[in-house]
Amino acid sequence: MAYKTFDRSKLNIKPISERIHDLHLPQMLIPLDAPVPPFSDPAIPKIAQAMIKAHENNAPVILMMGAHLLRKGMAPMIIDLMEKGLINHIGLNGAGCIHDYELARIGATTESVARYIHEGQFGLWQETGELNDIINHGSDAGLGIGEAVGKAIVENDYPYRKTSLLARAWELGVPVTVHVSIGSDIIHEHPNCDGAKLGKASYQDFLVFTNTIDHLEQGVYLSYGTAIMGPEVYLKALAMARNVAFQEGRQICHFTTAVFDLQDLGTDWHREISKDQAAYYFRPYKTILVRTVADGGVSYYVRGDHAVTFPNLYHSIIDHFQDGRE
Repeated sequence: MAYKTFDRSKLNIKPISERIHDLHLPQMLIPLDAPVPPFSDPAIPKIAQAMIKAHENNAPVILMMGAHLLRKGMAPMIIDLMEKGLINHIGLNGAGCIHDYELARIGATTESVARYIHEGQFGLWQETGELNDIINHGSDAGLGIGEAVGKAIVENDYPYRKTSLLARAWELGVPVTVHVSIGSDIIHEHPNCDGAKLGKASYQDFLVFTNTIDHLEQGVYLSYGTAIMGPEVYLKALAMARNVAFQEGRQICHFTTAVFDLQDLGTDWHREISKDQAAYYFRPYKTILVRTVADGGVSYYVRGDHAVTFPNLYHSIIDHFQDGRE
């Protein structure tokens, strides 16, 4: 006998106009000409140069990120790098997709867990739940989540669609892949969430991501604030790509990786450490900085707040890119 399941038809789903939003446009968008926050790390210009070199070699530059990079207002800089061809694949978690969609649709996002979990209203908003309909239709059409949502934002002409990372990527033909863990996102609470279609669409995105990884030789992989999803998806995709490359006599080993986070990894993060040290269990460390670049790659770790490190990386890229064109 099957286990009993929760009856979603009993849920009270309210219009999003009743929600108090913690973040609004334009505070969510840092202008390209805003003052660069003070920050110094010798890895920043090296990563910028690696990205430009990858661009010149027609190799991919992948930005895999958690939602906080968007919440820090970095979307305009990411979009500008996409438009210049300096980022040509973006990987997101489900939360990043939801924030981007809400910003495009209503110009606001983010609710307080502390405020809404008391009465069980957290995440249960009508307009946000309509993302499930977009994903379901996209899945039926063979689309991944990122492509389906970007396409829908453009075609529905949402009021703030020009601020949307997913929409602009869809217009540019830049893949945005969304890698979800079922049960981790607010739209999974809704009665119109179809687990089969959600899984199919996210797996489509995983295969799109793996295809990009298959071309990572001489490319760059950036991991921005994603401690589990990013390294785990990257690891499995690289294993698949190297399996085929090995059979074909190709290599996928000469590339650059960079991790941006807040963890203190000490000064020597190029070697694997013992299991009795807490940093061993920080997955980007062993996976992205050590193991997957051991055969000829280069890795960097930059510790700092995304609101500081990303603007510095962006301006370093732009400065080197423009210098190369003069």
